[in-house]
Amino acid sequence: MDIGLLLLRLTVGLTLAAHGTQKLFGWFGGPGLDGTGKALAMLGFQGRRHALIAGLVEAGGGVLLAVGFLTPAAAALVVSVMFVAAVSAHIKQGFFMSSGGYEYTLVLGVAGLTVAFTGPGALSLDALVGYSMSGALWGVAALFVGLVGGAIQLAQRRPAPTLQTVS
Repeated sequence: MDIGLLLLRLTVGLTLAAHGTQKLFGWFGGPGLDGTGKALAMLGFQGRRHALIAGLVEAGGGVLLAVGFLTPAAAALVVSVMFVAAVSAHIKQGFFMSSGGYEYTLVLGVAGLTVAFTGPGALSLDALVGYSMSGALWGVAALFVGLVGGAIQLAQRRPAPTLQTVS
């Protein structure tokens, strides 16, 4: 079980960390802060500011999840950023990723949240330092904090700018 949890944490956590560094630094072919900021502005967010927030949450939450440290907080960060992504960019396209839907964000968010319920396993920094934070209470708390954090970001959205034609 511990190896399975390690594989889950590493896969989901490092995937999110890579996405975050795409936003923050343009690594792995990403757009960096400017490109991400422009894309987020088209979705009604405060461009570069929200690009920085999303990048930090993805990278930081991903690394914390991958190493299994402060696992419920890591899960809350993962839930938060995936909730915002799903609602702001993907839900209108339906479920499947092939149509630009929220399938992928849902899987990453729930996979991250799962670790808050189960705990990170013995092969984690939490286990190494003696933290024991798992179970229904921690999972529900991570879900709640993640959804509230995401809702705060979504509440800051403004209607996306529209392109006007000049006649």
